[in-house]
Amino acid sequence: VWDKQIIFGIGVKLMRKTCLDMVYELAKADDRIVFIGSDLGAGTLSEMQKNMPERFFMEGVSEANIIGMAAGLAMDGFIPYVNTISTFITRRCYEQIAIDLCLHNLPVKLIANGGGLVYAPLGPTHLAIEDIAIMRSLPNMNIVSPSDAEEMKRFMNQSKEIKGPVYIRLAKGGDEIVSDPKNGFKFGESILIKDVGEVLIVSSGITTKEAIYASEELSKEGIKAGVLHMHTIKPFDYKSIIKYSQKVKLIVSVEEHIKNNGLGSAIGDVLNDNCYHKMPKLIKLGIPDQFPDKYGTQEDLLKYYSLDSKSIYESVLGFIKSKGLKAA
Repeated sequence: VWDKQIIFGIGVKLMRKTCLDMVYELAKADDRIVFIGSDLGAGTLSEMQKNMPERFFMEGVSEANIIGMAAGLAMDGFIPYVNTISTFITRRCYEQIAIDLCLHNLPVKLIANGGGLVYAPLGPTHLAIEDIAIMRSLPNMNIVSPSDAEEMKRFMNQSKEIKGPVYIRLAKGGDEIVSDPKNGFKFGESILIKDVGEVLIVSSGITTKEAIYASEELSKEGIKAGVLHMHTIKPFDYKSIIKYSQKVKLIVSVEEHIKNNGLGSAIGDVLNDNCYHKMPKLIKLGIPDQFPDKYGTQEDLLKYYSLDSKSIYESVLGFIKSKGLKAA
């Protein structure tokens, strides 16, 4: 079992602040980079606003407009980073993202605050439970969901080089550091955090932390459960899924998202198209096909939807016992 003091030894950092600070750092080195915010707090990137006023724009509640604005800037040679709440940057301006950004394959980076259940106190209007599904369906769109602030920094260092639009899904901030700098970050390639046994848990974003904890507890039961972190959801690392599917009896997808058309569905597509001759059981853990009906904290809702480490552990253990499978 991993020593949690080692895993989380770096402590906690704010993912959103790290991401936005990196926009400023990138802008210092590249005159093409601009920031566009939508009705954000007065202190957001204040240093960039002060030192680069010609490349800092804070618009009002006009998400569809800022997507068009970003598209125009991108067509003129700039690399815009656009930031607002996840539900606003996806639901309110979906057509503009599709037509203005994706159709023209423009290098606009969409920084989405509060992907998943982050805004649990505000209810269903602010919970981005289908954002991956609708972004994943768009041609030319790329999707990343880092596990913590340190991994976000590694991604941001290479973000401007990615061709086409990118949807960047942010957690709430203050999340424990579970990524290892030795693993690096290669866009489009997953990271195997724990070696596979009879089980493989596939996760993204902050659910990777929960998957690691669950894997540790399963090891106490003699069950070796690997953890595959999918920081990039599109383009999808189908090669790793094919590779590990031939070694395990069970794949468990864990996502802070509805079960439809998200991470689990992407895994299922790969298995169906490539591994039908030897396909492991797939269990999809996620939010059911309904708007959330509970309020509370993000942690409260993770438990409610059985996405916390204890629930993941119980799901795997229950399947192993029900099928009479032997532990490693």
